[in-house]
Amino acid sequence: MTALPNRSHAIDAMRGMTVALMIVVNMAINEQYSYAPLLHARWHGYTLTDVVFPTFMFVSGTALAFTLGHLQAEGTAALVRKVLKRTALIFIAGYLLFWLPYVHMDAAGHLAMKPLDHTRIPGVLQRIALGYGGAALILHFFKPRGAMVFSVLALLGYWALLLGFGDLTLAGNAVLKLDLLVFGPDLIYHGEGVPFDPEGLLSTLPAIVNTLAGYFAGRFVIEKGNNHETLAKLLLAGALALGVAMAWSGVLPFNKKLWTPSYALCSIAIDLMLLAWLVYVIDMRGQRRWVEFFEVFGRNTLFIYLLAELGQIIMGQTRIGEYNSFDGFYFYVFRPLAGDKPGSLLYALVYMLLCWAVAWWLDRRRIYIRL
Repeated sequence: MTALPNRSHAIDAMRGMTVALMIVVNMAINEQYSYAPLLHARWHGYTLTDVVFPTFMFVSGTALAFTLGHLQAEGTAALVRKVLKRTALIFIAGYLLFWLPYVHMDAAGHLAMKPLDHTRIPGVLQRIALGYGGAALILHFFKPRGAMVFSVLALLGYWALLLGFGDLTLAGNAVLKLDLLVFGPDLIYHGEGVPFDPEGLLSTLPAIVNTLAGYFAGRFVIEKGNNHETLAKLLLAGALALGVAMAWSGVLPFNKKLWTPSYALCSIAIDLMLLAWLVYVIDMRGQRRWVEFFEVFGRNTLFIYLLAELGQIIMGQTRIGEYNSFDGFYFYVFRPLAGDKPGSLLYALVYMLLCWAVAWWLDRRRIYIRL
């Protein structure tokens, strides 16, 4: 646990809004019982839900704008050690979630450790870890100008890899091919009906660009201050990114699961515009009352997300009647109470509020858990 550092209320609110929406969309039951905006696009396309993860990467970068200077002041050796330590901690936390439950009953009826040969290695927290670590090290060793060059080359290079080593289908893309080569089919996601991981190794490359974009946006706000010129430039940058993304999508569709460069740029554009609006409303006009709810989430973001994921996994492995607990609460409580889709949304909101209550309790006691 660490003391809360100086930070922007707008960035805290943006982090909090992101984790709140991430918890809600992760509670979706299925296509039949959930509203379409709270589901990912099946393949090509863009929904509200598809905004959430890249925004999480973006706000990780904005937070890095406040901390990188302190790390650099300690020297290269200390920076590398601390960045790699945090990267490993977040990555391992994500992996341990997939390994749950750690023990099981073997064929002889004895308690044994759950084998690792079918435990997924990539994942959401793992990508956040690699995005943070990659962005921090790139910024330190290659400086901001080098990070900008990396971003351009990463997006163009990833586009070339997608087209040169596969196609844009679920079964034939380059992301899958690399993951099968590195991990094999048993250590990646199977939720698409075939082995394919939406947090694969190759698609982490453009995701790092989202983190770097967040760093540059946060640094710009810190250096230029909260004024109309800052807002205008953030909005202009967002409009330019959106224009490039829309033009690019004509030949490379938006695709969250492949994290296509057009998708990465569109997400960055949305995040720049959202940050500009929050800076204006919160930091310039002082209208904080309505965002205090989200600021609570924004101060223990990764811990609360980890807690929410842990709760869902535990519910998925315990039972209520004929269903696991995750489905059981919906079918026995929320669906009878509110109906199919309204019940699903109510369920997600209640679960999110329970997570918020934990975040509020921690914040009231000034406990800030930094993974």
